[in-house]
Amino acid sequence: MSSASFTLTEEQFLCGICLDVFTDPVTLPCGHNFCRGCVVQHWDTSARCHCPSCKFPFYKRLDLRVNTFVAEMAAQFKESAGRTGSDRRAAGPGDVPCDVCADGERKAVKSCLVCLASYCDAHLQPHATAPALKRHQLADPVENLERRMCAVHDKPLELFCKTDQTCVCMLCPVLDHKSHEVIPLKEQFEKQKGALRKIEAEIHRMILERRSKILEIKHAAKLSKEAAVRELADGVQVFTALIRSLERTRAELIGTIEATQEATEKQAEGFVRELDREISDLIRKRGEVEQLSRSKDHLHFLQGYASLNASVPATDWQEVGMEPPSLKGAVRTAGDRLLETLGEEMEKLLLQAELSRLQMFAVDLTLDPDTAHRALVLSDDRKQVHHSVVKKNLPEDPMRFNPSCCVLGKQSFSSGKFYFEVEVKEKTRWTLGVAKASIKRNGVIPLCPDNGHWTIWLKNGEEFAALVGSPLPLALSSKPQKVGVFVDYDEGEVSFYDVDAAALVHSFTGCSFTERLHPFFSPGLYNDGANSAPLVISSVAGGDLLNR
Repeated sequence: MSSASFTLTEEQFLCGICLDVFTDPVTLPCGHNFCRGCVVQHWDTSARCHCPSCKFPFYKRLDLRVNTFVAEMAAQFKESAGRTGSDRRAAGPGDVPCDVCADGERKAVKSCLVCLASYCDAHLQPHATAPALKRHQLADPVENLERRMCAVHDKPLELFCKTDQTCVCMLCPVLDHKSHEVIPLKEQFEKQKGALRKIEAEIHRMILERRSKILEIKHAAKLSKEAAVRELADGVQVFTALIRSLERTRAELIGTIEATQEATEKQAEGFVRELDREISDLIRKRGEVEQLSRSKDHLHFLQGYASLNASVPATDWQEVGMEPPSLKGAVRTAGDRLLETLGEEMEKLLLQAELSRLQMFAVDLTLDPDTAHRALVLSDDRKQVHHSVVKKNLPEDPMRFNPSCCVLGKQSFSSGKFYFEVEVKEKTRWTLGVAKASIKRNGVIPLCPDNGHWTIWLKNGEEFAALVGSPLPLALSSKPQKVGVFVDYDEGEVSFYDVDAAALVHSFTGCSFTERLHPFFSPGLYNDGANSAPLVISSVAGGDLLNR
């Protein structure tokens, strides 16, 4: 025997009044079931007793009894559907409560814009099953649905008055908004949504702009901090060196005074010893004189007198004196020497600090083989160049130098600051600097600012000059082994430094740069091997190599 299987739907256990699963269900004589509390409340507000569903009248108020069978079935359905009181989706802060639930604690899942009510899952079911309710417009839960009704005509707000910029109902254009331009809410919604997208895009742009500004400010603050750290380190180095000079001069002054005093004391001690010795001799002689003066023997007296006179000390101590050494000028002399030393130290330290600061703008350079004269030999890493007596067989190229033995750096710069260093040791001739990208490469072109070159050279192993049309001799205290080149494009400055001596060699100032600048190199001719050493682009110690 097979058992019949059937499924009870939720609609069979919903009260027609509260639209929730039965609570204490009662059955009316007409056969309809309701929650006992819902029927009692309905009859309390009605003029007569009748069935809320079919309107079947009752001539007197019925004594309602709970239908235990329906109550048990409803309880089982609640348990199987997970609708026990503890499992209900309660409305929390910010949630819209169901308008039908008696306790108002159930969370609404939809709002009906026609009914102007919000429903939980259970009370929303009729809108999914009843044909008339299916046509209602549902939306995400919203509060204050009464605001969707026209306050004047108590009709839904379905239109938008463009004249008054307000939402109106269907009666407003006929009665209160005559001759106004009225459009459907949806049409205004689409327009406003498009405008809102523009506002959103503008807000997004402003956010990005401000985030970019934050990064810019943070970067500036970081650079400021790094600069402060460098300046602090340079300042500490300068003043530490000055303090050492002060301590050294003080020690020299103390040593001079102490040595002078020690020499004076030794001289005084020598005089005292000599005087003590003579006093002892004179006391002995005085005794001999006294003894001789008592002699009665003529011969003995005369012989003794002669020897006594000969042994008397002849030093005249009246001419001997001790003048205290004059130390009044020692402090002034030491001070003058200190000021001179401090001036030299200060100048040297400041130049070192300046060079250290410039090295922070170091760039990573390579040589451009397309510009190199055919007699120049470049290393594989393009960091070194020297002259060879053998010329390479290369095709003619307007970018290549000829006949000048020069080469440009591959990298070029059109703003900001940059710095690079070149080893020139063991060379008897070289030319270094920067040049405009448009300089003439063919023919003998004098190197000078008017022709787009800002350079210095070494000639004949000892003649240094800045090339300003005619060579301007430079007096250097020592021969540089490494030359630093610094360019401030915006300020129009090109400066050359002796790196090891931390000394400024020459500066071109007041320059007007209008195009890209390339580093410029000429290693000089081979000269029978006397100038065979290469120019070497070296890494910068202490600098951050910036690839620009």
